[in-house]
Amino acid sequence: MAFEQLRSAVRGRVLAPGDADFEQAVTPWNIAIAQRAAVVVEAADADDVAAVVRFARASGLAVATQPTGHGATGDIDTAILLRTGRLDTVRIDAAQRLARVGAGANWGQVQAAAAEHGLTGLAGSNPVVGVTGYTLGGGLGWFGRKYGWASDAVRAFEIVDAAGEPARVTLSSDPELFWALCGGGGDVAVVTALEFELFPAPQLYGGRAVWPGERLPEVWDAFRELTSQAPDELTVWFHRFQFPNAPEMVALDVAYLGAAEQGRELVAVIDRLGGAASDTRAAMSTGNLGDISAEPTTPSPSVSRAELLTDLDEATLKVILAEPVAPLLNIQVRHLGGALSRPGSGARGPVAEPYLLYLLGLGIPQLRDAVSAKQDAVVEALGAHVSGAKPYTFLAAGESATSAFDAVTVDRLRAVKRERDPHTVIRANFGV
Repeated sequence: MAFEQLRSAVRGRVLAPGDADFEQAVTPWNIAIAQRAAVVVEAADADDVAAVVRFARASGLAVATQPTGHGATGDIDTAILLRTGRLDTVRIDAAQRLARVGAGANWGQVQAAAAEHGLTGLAGSNPVVGVTGYTLGGGLGWFGRKYGWASDAVRAFEIVDAAGEPARVTLSSDPELFWALCGGGGDVAVVTALEFELFPAPQLYGGRAVWPGERLPEVWDAFRELTSQAPDELTVWFHRFQFPNAPEMVALDVAYLGAAEQGRELVAVIDRLGGAASDTRAAMSTGNLGDISAEPTTPSPSVSRAELLTDLDEATLKVILAEPVAPLLNIQVRHLGGALSRPGSGARGPVAEPYLLYLLGLGIPQLRDAVSAKQDAVVEALGAHVSGAKPYTFLAAGESATSAFDAVTVDRLRAVKRERDPHTVIRANFGV
């Protein structure tokens, strides 16, 4: 298909297969995912987004939007891949405690700007993850136990609808579309900007403590003790690491939204364990939230699987502690609960399960099959302790959006999709 008409309709770059930069532009964040597209458009502004959607509708094509490429499934061969990374403005209204963020902004930008005013967004663990895709999928972050899903903090979306028309969507202006956009995955419109509430964060205590693998039982017991009595301001994650050609390590990540003195007291069991190989816990800025887990900030190949856990009883313990980590890199358990388990304002809805299991391995060809088999084996061994549900932003290639929502919510999202996008012009990473 010739795309000269599209090139003349937008200010940003239009890259077709065979163009010099096409391969780089079409590659997702997870480079283990093989992704193709009919064409890539790097939008310069919201007008470009509208022009792309209008062109797609007139041409019988779909538009798949990926600001950063996180969460890509590779299932967009015949679609227009719309990159909105250049729409990266961040404006903070400290008096109103609001952020207005362009579709291409990432959480590192938002957190740095908000921290200057003693405020925070409901960011996740990686500063280069895009705010928009994360929020459209619900957004599970460090302060979720205190304030809920990131999607519950949204006050307005600026969108381009499936007809190519711009609109501002709020709870009062369009309740049903607003509901669907708040954690429903973004399968009904292209978001060009969003406005969301910020929260007071004058102090933060966080960091990671790491021990040799032989301390695993003690660290697990500390994790269970901490999460059995943690206030909503405290979130703790457990890790078993096995990096290539290195000994196994076990770690606890901590984020406490409050003073360092109180945080240290709440996690005193970590100090009682002693013998940590490293310990970065300290008072810190919410602008440096990504330092806690220090996740990779450059594209890499990976295979991941997430599941929600119903409990951490002895049967769960036997699987998570007895199974060797390899060929995985990380067996992680995150504490949920708190506000995440209470009703919110959008499609995301509450999560009853108190923990999330995340299994991560390298996605390189010689390991991919072994990593997937290991993930399957762990989940099978957990049996009924795995609910079968999972957060939208933790879905992996080959999984379905129906795993992220209950049946009533899926039906309602599909009804919104049929009404607002009858020609299926908009395509989310995981469509309903």
